Amino acid sequence: MFSNIGSGEILIVVLVLFFLFGGKKLPELARGLGESGKELKKAKKEIENALSDINTEEKDQKKITPSREGSEEGGEPT
Repeated sequence: MFSNIGSGEILIVVLVLFFLFGGKKLPELARGLGESGKELKKAKKEIENALSDINTEEKDQKKITPSREGSEEGGEPT
């Protein structure tokens, strides 16, 4: 995605950010971006775990549910 960006373009972006926000705000912005990235990873992991639990419960439920093939044919109950 960013393979066409060279060091000159990165330097220009950093300088623009420095002029817009100042030297004191840049560390705070970077810290905020890092924390939001951690939160996204945490939420993603929680969703994956929830989906995994649901899939496991469905598989377990299918194993527990008996088939009704023999009971509807009029055979003797066992």
